[in-house]
Amino acid sequence: MATKCDRCKNTTKSWTMSTFNTEQICMECKDKERKHPKFKEAQDAEHQAVKNGNYNFGGIGKPDDL
Repeated sequence: MATKCDRCKNTTKSWTMSTFNTEQICMECKDKERKHPKFKEAQDAEHQAVKNGNYNFGGIGKPDDL
């Protein structure tokens, strides 16, 4: 089943959740995320939220330059 990436709007057959927010994004957008300077900060925040029992963490927000 194909869907559209919430970020770039391209059609994709594989997607994942953004680390910055709750968007469902394609793998190309995920690669861009991984290269962003705030990616580790977003990962660490999500990890801490899960450790605290928050399994519905909404992320730190998508940076404007992403």
